[in-house]
Amino acid sequence: MVEVVLLDGGMGQELIHRAGDRPTPLWSTQVMMEHPGMVAAVHGDYFAAGATIATANTYAIHRDRLAPAGIEERFEALHAAALSEARQARDAAGRGRIAGSIGPLVASYRPEVHPPHEEAVAKYAEVARFLAPHVDLILCETVASLAHARAVLEGAKAAGLPVWLAVTVSDRDGAVLRSGEAVADVARIALTGGAEAVLANCSAPEAMAAALEALADVGLSFGAYANGFTRITEDFLKDEATVDALTARRDLTPEAYAAFALDWVDRGATIVGGCCEVGPAHIRALAGALVAAGHRIV
Repeated sequence: MVEVVLLDGGMGQELIHRAGDRPTPLWSTQVMMEHPGMVAAVHGDYFAAGATIATANTYAIHRDRLAPAGIEERFEALHAAALSEARQARDAAGRGRIAGSIGPLVASYRPEVHPPHEEAVAKYAEVARFLAPHVDLILCETVASLAHARAVLEGAKAAGLPVWLAVTVSDRDGAVLRSGEAVADVARIALTGGAEAVLANCSAPEAMAAALEALADVGLSFGAYANGFTRITEDFLKDEATVDALTARRDLTPEAYAAFALDWVDRGATIVGGCCEVGPAHIRALAGALVAAGHRIV
């Protein structure tokens, strides 16, 4: 029997599916502005499915993402709204923790556009300080390079809370980051940078076994939460990209995803969940599979 933390699933894609609106470069932030209450409903569905952590919808709320849309002045208000909706869902469920998400600056999966170290640290620290009074831990997500890892860990320290580092790896070779650098090297950065857990996220589930092998030896709690995209396309790696450049897999059923995650637990993972295109049905199936296998969800 293993005690397993069960994360929720993807937020942005789930919001877009529910809203039915055409995606914009603001991703889930745009949906949150136009459909208040929907974020809380998604969090609530994940708690009902068995998740023990709600990841606040703060991933993409960075000034450099808001400024092109002319709404940088809503930086604090948008964080407050996302945190309020996570708190509402947690309170309604009567259990669980809230993770404050810090996504990449500028763009996801694109280590070449990540800002210089000191600039990035200051921007990540601003977010971390705002999140700190409202969350139980900081989850640094979709970290694509060693430089990104160093900067976000240093910035996240400003929260004074436990920090989990989640890295995105090559869909073809889970032993390397999207930058081509070794996952084993980022695991060591996580250890020296003060992270309490290190995970692989937003990559193909098939890539996670190699990623976990690289993460397992550093001495931190580790885990994985994969996405359900067919692949990260070239169109999505352009400026002002929208998620309609990506396609959801049809073969990744809730049962299939649960089988992947059970394998990760067998490999030593103690934190599992889902990322983009992994929804409440997947988390429900995963919760049932964990319990059926004799594990305890915490």
